Amino acid sequence: MQGLSLGLNAGVGNFGVTTMQILVPLAMTFSVPGQSSMVLKTASGTLVGKIPAGTETFIQNAGYVWVFILIPLVYLAWKLMSNIKDEYVSPDVGTAFGAFGKIGGMLSIGLLASGAGCFAILPNASGGLGLSQWIVLPIVIAMTVSMLKLLPGKIGETLKRQYKIFGNKHTWVMTVIYTMTFGSFIGFAAAFPLAIQVIFGFMHVSGADGVLNHTTANPNAPSALTYAWMGAFVGAFIRPIGGWLADKFGGALITQIVSVVMVACAILASIYLKQAYQSATPEQFFVPFFLTFLALFLATGIGNGSTFRSVAFIFNKEQAGPVLGWTSAVAAYGACIIPKVIGDQIENGTPEVALYGFAAFYAVCVILNWWFYLRPGAEFKTLKSVGNQWEKE
Repeated sequence: MQGLSLGLNAGVGNFGVTTMQILVPLAMTFSVPGQSSMVLKTASGTLVGKIPAGTETFIQNAGYVWVFILIPLVYLAWKLMSNIKDEYVSPDVGTAFGAFGKIGGMLSIGLLASGAGCFAILPNASGGLGLSQWIVLPIVIAMTVSMLKLLPGKIGETLKRQYKIFGNKHTWVMTVIYTMTFGSFIGFAAAFPLAIQVIFGFMHVSGADGVLNHTTANPNAPSALTYAWMGAFVGAFIRPIGGWLADKFGGALITQIVSVVMVACAILASIYLKQAYQSATPEQFFVPFFLTFLALFLATGIGNGSTFRSVAFIFNKEQAGPVLGWTSAVAAYGACIIPKVIGDQIENGTPEVALYGFAAFYAVCVILNWWFYLRPGAEFKTLKSVGNQWEKE
């Protein structure tokens, strides 16, 4: 039942993405007593569903909306999660305020490392170093992990024991594969509205010099606000089903099918993007592009569930938790990498190249998953359930 359980837990958590995409714009439209409004200086959104300049908005509510969600969750966590204890992964944290202090210290280390990373990535004009994200991100990850290892007491001892996962080759294989699934899910959740607004929000017409112009607003453009939340919604909704399927047929087999589907969808989406970015009427390509992206989100959601199931099977009790945390943390960088890559390629006039690159990465994951978990003689060959028992295929 681990696949379904992990899928339900993480799938409901992933609904946070689509929930915010719906709640935040809604919360910005009304005020609470005593609140002052802000006024849009320029129009927001595409022509269809555009919010005109001069509209009153309460953008500060984008943050306040979290308060009403977090207060009951804090109470429930305090009352109902106090029984989670494990001799391998839960050191004695002492009193509640002592625990706050220890966790706060660990979070401070992460904040320090990420702050240094932000400074390194910021362009020189903004006071940063202007370094490539491909250089900075691995350094930030290594810096965080190294500093956490130096913590004193039982927490440091526990982390040193958990860090044995880095000597296991399957930690790195599953990190790559989970980056394919969850990294793509969280990255496309951010990039999907960007693509809708930029690719389909403008008419791409040739100027007098024969060069394509991408600055003419498209009066028939689809609204990013209307469609942006749907991809994340279906991806989160399907994740528990991916875990359930993995329980029945093995995580590696489901992940393999999902990987092939993602390769095909990425290539197909790149074709539609290229056609739309060279058309004066890009909206004619929106429906096939939208459906292809929905299929891509569905595949990432199923793969999220099946990959987590594989981790629970491949690693022992002590290592499974840290591996789940590590792979999730690394894959979450998809939220910044994918929009950045797509944005850079849009600026270059070749948005389809980004999707071709993602398809190539997914193809590598197909090979890795097959070699380590599906081929005859693989160390962790897929298991299948027979009644209530598991047996080797």
